Amino acid sequence: MLETVEHETGPAPEWSVIWLHGLGADGNDFASIVPELVDRDWPALRFVFPHAPVRAVTVNNGARMRAWYDIRDFDLANRADEVGVEESIAQVEALIAREVQRGVPVGHILLAGFSQGGAIVLATGLRRREPLAGLVALSTYLPMANRAGELLQAGASAQPLFMAHGTHDPVVPFQAGERSAEAMRKLGFNVEWHAYPMAHQVCAEQIKALGEWMAARFAAA
Repeated sequence: MLETVEHETGPAPEWSVIWLHGLGADGNDFASIVPELVDRDWPALRFVFPHAPVRAVTVNNGARMRAWYDIRDFDLANRADEVGVEESIAQVEALIAREVQRGVPVGHILLAGFSQGGAIVLATGLRRREPLAGLVALSTYLPMANRAGELLQAGASAQPLFMAHGTHDPVVPFQAGERSAEAMRKLGFNVEWHAYPMAHQVCAEQIKALGEWMAARFAAA
């Protein structure tokens, strides 16, 4: 089981949000977003911010850092190490199972991620046989997009998907995010897409839009 940073917004959380960080960061990276995001009228939430494993990253001259998979090439078509992606999916599934054991139903679990973490969110979402409450993929892309159709499980597209990207992103090109959103739509996902005049980051407008989307998930349940 991955080590995690956790924050609960109230006693006996009824919902869980598992949030995956980007390359080289750790579970603390997005913990500070909780007070900005959470509305006082929301149900009690448990935010789970896991630390990715430490591994060598090819494009960084083999330097070891926290990463959800090895980045072999800057070209998006060959960027993700498939073995690493599959390992991270299994680790995320273990975290989801733990939340269920803690009493949070699958339909009350949101899976979110930024950059490399967002890629794992999309890859995990495709393979979910039992839909989560929703998926959040920020400043990211769909790994192994050419195989997405064969990896898609029945019922996976029932998961609502929030995606957002910066139009000036130098790390994951904006067009890659757009193409990934369109690919997910073609696979049957209901994608809410947002673009912002920013780089590889998050902004206040984005957090507000995400909060509104999350509130809709709570209301729908």
